[in-house]
Amino acid sequence: MKAIVQERFGPPDTLRLADTDRPTAGAGQVLVRVHAAALNPYDWHMLRGDPYVARLMGGVGLNRPKRRVAGIDAAGRVEAVGADVHGLEPGDEVLGFCPGSFAEYALTTADLLVPKPVGLTFEQAAAVPMGAVTALRGIRTVGRTQAGQRVLVNGAAGGVGTFAVQIAAALGAEVTGVCSARNADLVAALGAAHVVDYAQEDFTDGRVRYDVILDNVGNRPLSRLRRALAPSGTLVANGGGSPGHVFGAVGSMLRLVAADAFARQRLRPILPSAPAGPTHEDLLAVIALIEAGTLTPVVDRTYPLADTAEGVRHVERGHARGKAVITVL
Repeated sequence: MKAIVQERFGPPDTLRLADTDRPTAGAGQVLVRVHAAALNPYDWHMLRGDPYVARLMGGVGLNRPKRRVAGIDAAGRVEAVGADVHGLEPGDEVLGFCPGSFAEYALTTADLLVPKPVGLTFEQAAAVPMGAVTALRGIRTVGRTQAGQRVLVNGAAGGVGTFAVQIAAALGAEVTGVCSARNADLVAALGAAHVVDYAQEDFTDGRVRYDVILDNVGNRPLSRLRRALAPSGTLVANGGGSPGHVFGAVGSMLRLVAADAFARQRLRPILPSAPAGPTHEDLLAVIALIEAGTLTPVVDRTYPLADTAEGVRHVERGHARGKAVITVL
């Protein structure tokens, strides 16, 4: 099969298209014929082994990538199921978390898959798993957003932000989205009552205070973010950062946890987005929102499998509008 492989940590240029053996579904496994795979900041972190401390923690590998084929989000059709797999059959259209999704076929488990909504294309469906689950956890699970609250989403036009704005609006919150001027119309159309152009206005100046802040960017100091937070509000931090740091987002999360111990405000890192935690339940919740018509994936652009490296570069630059997706089939 065709797959995007990497033999060492490094920039997107280390990725290459190669012929590899097609995996076989063992007991408890599902083989998915990948039609589309989404790109996430997660992917460039895995590609670079960044931040460096993550290598010591065992999540990405120490001297070389733990997984030769990158990618995690996918949509496609079930090709085969192993023993002890129930509820899925060959031909079923699915979306979910499939490690090694930058390939024609990828192995996963049934609990990391859900049926693809009929109204979504495979490209739209691939854009859902990590972005929508992370947004759901940030806004609903960790942020505990309630109707009537003021919610601010920093990075509102990105892969997580576009989902977060919609979810917060669906919960009845008054949503403010922070983005660039070129994305203001998009963010407003997704349900934001107010849009802040980060190049023209500082949302951390304290003039408006929010009950919940979901920070997807990590470009403001914690002290400034707390200035924009209501006295009993909740700050939810979702990574951020750029390549080449020893601690990166991990260090930011640790500082957040330490500060929370002494704060009246709730300062929380987001729960792991994939593939850890109550993933299946969150995926089902996201699918319910999509089928109800209150949540729609925003696909920025698509790339053929051979151009995956260019897609990773686009996401790494941090200016994606919605999700970037790899078209495999």
